[in-house]
Amino acid sequence: MLRTFWLILFAFSIVPTVGFARDVYVNNQIGDDRATGRYEQPRFGGEGPVSSLGRALAIANRGDRIVMADTGVPYREGVTLQAGRNSGEPDRPFVIEGNGATLDGSEPVPPDAWEFWRGEVFRFQPRRFSHQQLFLDDRPLARRTLDANGGLPDLQPLEWCYIGRHIYFRPEPDRLPGSYELTHASLPVGIGFYEVHDVVVNGLTVQGFQLDGVNAHDSAFQIVLDDLVCRGNGRAGISVGGASRVTIRNCLVGNNGAAQVRTEGYSRTRIIDSNLLDNTAPAVVRDGGSLNIVPPADPANGGAP
Repeated sequence: MLRTFWLILFAFSIVPTVGFARDVYVNNQIGDDRATGRYEQPRFGGEGPVSSLGRALAIANRGDRIVMADTGVPYREGVTLQAGRNSGEPDRPFVIEGNGATLDGSEPVPPDAWEFWRGEVFRFQPRRFSHQQLFLDDRPLARRTLDANGGLPDLQPLEWCYIGRHIYFRPEPDRLPGSYELTHASLPVGIGFYEVHDVVVNGLTVQGFQLDGVNAHDSAFQIVLDDLVCRGNGRAGISVGGASRVTIRNCLVGNNGAAQVRTEGYSRTRIIDSNLLDNTAPAVVRDGGSLNIVPPADPANGGAP
């Protein structure tokens, strides 16, 4: 009888930890990374939202939901989801709810970093070389490609070009580059996935990263990217590699440096009802991997693609 009692007690004691997920709140204006993240607003005793997405991922458990506040101020960090703690289940995915917030990997260009080049053009050398982007007031500036001879094109005011490890920029007449709030791509990747499964990320703008806005590096399965804006990243807005399986749904991807969406390895990518702009780079660059694109629905055709 006593043994039966303890078995029943043990069974009931493990049910809550298996069956319940929780919300972890993030607010980069009123949050505190020493807080628990259990409440949307600060409370007495260290309760309230955390201030960074990275901290939220560190305290979240399997199948939890991270709820970001759109404060109007970008979250200036890059994060990686890795292993079981940041995974979910088919009926209970691990979720990052962006609510329209922005994840930004850029950093300010020091005003004294600019040097005069010639004519009305200035240049500076960023710390990271392979890919770059330039922003004004947190929005990508118009980028020009090299001219027919591989040299600097005829830049117009507020246009820029990247040649030989330098960013070249032409300001407006009677202004210097240091008078603008200019930023450039700095952090390598916005959201990385590695050996995770059953994850949903939605409602987020990801911009200003030196390589990719979103990178499913390898063994990331059942990943859903929903309602994202991936813009102004140095290499690609979204990159899917290894053996990853990713669905891109209702996303806007444009103004990225080398590709809007990039696939490689043995990955499988499905794109549904998304807009891939080929304005600064090809819409899709494939170096392996399979790709299935479902075009946006056409209202004039009864909602069919």
